Amino acid sequence: MSSRLLALSLCVFLLVAPGRSALAAGPPSKTDPLSLAYNVKPWTGDLDGMIKRRQVRVLVPYNRTLYFLDKGGTQRGIIVDTMTAFENDLNAQLKNKNIRVHVVFLPTSRERLIPDLLAGKGDIIAANLTVTEERQKQVDFSTPLATGVREIIVAAPGAPELKSLEDLSGQELFLNPVSSYYGSVKKLNTELQAKGLKPAIIRDAPGVFETDDILEMVSADLVKFTVSDRYLANFWKQIFPQMRVYENLEVDSGNDIAFAFRKDSPKLAAILNPFIDKNRIGTSFGNQQLTKYLKSVKWVKGATDPNEIDKFHRLAEFFRKYSDQYSIDWLLMMAQGYQESRLDQQAKSSVGAVGVMQIMPATGKDLKVGDIRREEENIHGGVKYIRFMIDQYYAKEPMTDLDKGLFAFAAYNAGPGRISQLRKEAASKGLDPNVWFDNVERVAAERIGRETVQYVSNIYKYYIAYSLVRAQGAITAN
Repeated sequence: MSSRLLALSLCVFLLVAPGRSALAAGPPSKTDPLSLAYNVKPWTGDLDGMIKRRQVRVLVPYNRTLYFLDKGGTQRGIIVDTMTAFENDLNAQLKNKNIRVHVVFLPTSRERLIPDLLAGKGDIIAANLTVTEERQKQVDFSTPLATGVREIIVAAPGAPELKSLEDLSGQELFLNPVSSYYGSVKKLNTELQAKGLKPAIIRDAPGVFETDDILEMVSADLVKFTVSDRYLANFWKQIFPQMRVYENLEVDSGNDIAFAFRKDSPKLAAILNPFIDKNRIGTSFGNQQLTKYLKSVKWVKGATDPNEIDKFHRLAEFFRKYSDQYSIDWLLMMAQGYQESRLDQQAKSSVGAVGVMQIMPATGKDLKVGDIRREEENIHGGVKYIRFMIDQYYAKEPMTDLDKGLFAFAAYNAGPGRISQLRKEAASKGLDPNVWFDNVERVAAERIGRETVQYVSNIYKYYIAYSLVRAQGAITAN
């Protein structure tokens, strides 16, 4: 990564040792990083109040580059490194050396960042927030982490070629509705319609999807077009070289990216802004840290490639038949089948699992669905087993149907007993035991590592992709 790109990078790239920040709930004592207990009572105020409380609460999206927990509970990510350095800088400036203020990281969904800040559930938003007029009416922003950031089009390898923004007329873009990109494409559509052209079609990404999630899907040809900040697109191009970055096709330009905090916080601004001024120009640290955080990720594959869709259509009859029989969303089950085997009946694991749904022979016998070496019986067994998991462990739980499926997949991968333990632990930490994303998955990442988290995430991405393809008519409902 060039020094120019680093200077425009997402966060304040600092040469500090990565690791776990000290946490405090009032007095300076260690607190479990998953626990929400220290944030039960909302509080608003400026830096002097934070010092008195001995904590600065940092709202951050749960993200594999910004903030995440690895196995053992260690907090990782660029925001962790950056705000740990801020914590050290702040404490070095305190006149009373017997007082130490701790940074507390509060992961939340991107759509909750500003509402939680305004409600007193945090003090700083540390995320790649674009400074917009609408947001400036709600919050104050720090000195920019990056200036002049351009929002550009990024395309899948199989997407139609674009010569100009007008070529996006009638094309679909996959965007998080709470991102600044959403408003930029809305403005573009106004311009297209003024020229007598059809607007671009905006497909909403789930709120839990970060830009890197969507770029991952673009790279895998799961979705065709999206919008990204230029520096993000160029960085991820190194990880996903097959995606196409249209640097000449800007939907917005000249934006600033900054941290945010509540209005009327001059004391916080007085210490945060100099810190950013001093440290925002990057070094090789940014590239080293991002590479470290990304190198072990198992990327999703091209589930909507034409050849894969042909395979999809060939097997869809079986998935519909047995998903209807067991009252499960058939696209969700096909997504699991793709994750397990790429819908390949010839697949066989090192431990002996076979077929599309990767069923162990002994399990196949217990399911009494016939010969699991045959595609139909194998799919029947996989769907029946997930239905069993839902009925046995989640049918009476106050979960959405989708979460029941996600928990069943997690149990399929890690074992139902383990997932039960994780749900109990999540509840004890103030997390919702009935919601997988941003809740139980965080405990799973800490206790058993990223494998199960990535497994469920991949299935969900395939499910979203299949749902989009179905909406386009490439997958029929019957």
